[in-house]
Amino acid sequence: MKLFNCARCGNLLYFENVTCNHCGATLGFLPDSLRLAALEPLGNGHWRAVGETRRYRMCINYSEHAVCNWMLDAADTERAFCLACDLNRTIPDLSVAGHRELWQKLETEKRRLIYSILQLNLPLNPKRTDPAGLAFDFLADAPPLFSERGRILTGHDRGLITINIAEADPAARERMRDQMDEAYRTILGHFRHESGHYYWDRLIRNSAWLWPFRALFGDDTRDYTQALETHYSSGPPPDWAEHFVSAYASSHPWEDWAESWAHYLHIVDTLETAYEYGLRIHPRADNTHLHTAWQDLNAYREDRFETLIEHWLPLTFALNSLNRSMGYEHAYPFVLAPAAIEKLHFVHRVVRESANTATD
Repeated sequence: MKLFNCARCGNLLYFENVTCNHCGATLGFLPDSLRLAALEPLGNGHWRAVGETRRYRMCINYSEHAVCNWMLDAADTERAFCLACDLNRTIPDLSVAGHRELWQKLETEKRRLIYSILQLNLPLNPKRTDPAGLAFDFLADAPPLFSERGRILTGHDRGLITINIAEADPAARERMRDQMDEAYRTILGHFRHESGHYYWDRLIRNSAWLWPFRALFGDDTRDYTQALETHYSSGPPPDWAEHFVSAYASSHPWEDWAESWAHYLHIVDTLETAYEYGLRIHPRADNTHLHTAWQDLNAYREDRFETLIEHWLPLTFALNSLNRSMGYEHAYPFVLAPAAIEKLHFVHRVVRESANTATD
């Protein structure tokens, strides 16, 4: 994630901020330039970034529901929603107490996903205007949350990503994490994982990448339902860590791809954040530098995958060490075996080809 500063006072800003905590400026994210800007009102619902002339409008979900902070071009009179909110097909029932707060948390993490998609220059269109596009359903269980009766399953189906809004409840999500024996379970992780299924359809299925995919990830024509039933009843193979980025990735090649895709998004976004904040990692092991210096790094545009890994591994060591110093568990509870790194490299190649094709 980029580093954002308030144009009025220079204060550091968070991606989800709507107001500068220092000077009180109204803030809005501008998808056309991927930046969080301090805004000046122009009347008639129009705004401009401080010191600029282009006019913007607030997304309806910003002005009416306070669950968004993205803007859209004031000249675009065809749309009421920003680029991210325009992807929503179903939102939670806001007449139910607590649903707006859960929805706000989901939208914040969804916008992080969309930020990455835009940075990577991947195809992105709403499903309502493009049959091959993307859409989101945010649905709720029948009470109690995550009960078996009436439970909403988070998943992907032909461009429609469904998220159970209980994932935005920290207590409910932690119970599910323990129940599923998962080392890592976050809202953003769900968005990134499910987007992996979508982009498998867009970038791998019926493409020249399909056979190289099968050579590396396995036979995607295996019965998917049976594979998941076997995984949940018998667990992952004992040597899963030698071949996969997570235990769940071992269940089926589609899940292996989705987990690898999500992990790749973790890597590039975290590396961008670290670089933007000026982090420089110089760890040693057995008196040998694991990594000696950070070069000028644009993780979202880096063509050489080895450069990403060279920066990533020492950064994760530092992240885990910092967390342990605060008494927390590892921030990064993964160990990347060579086979998992090879799959991440494959994801990188697919992403870079897609970005370069879109630019040509």
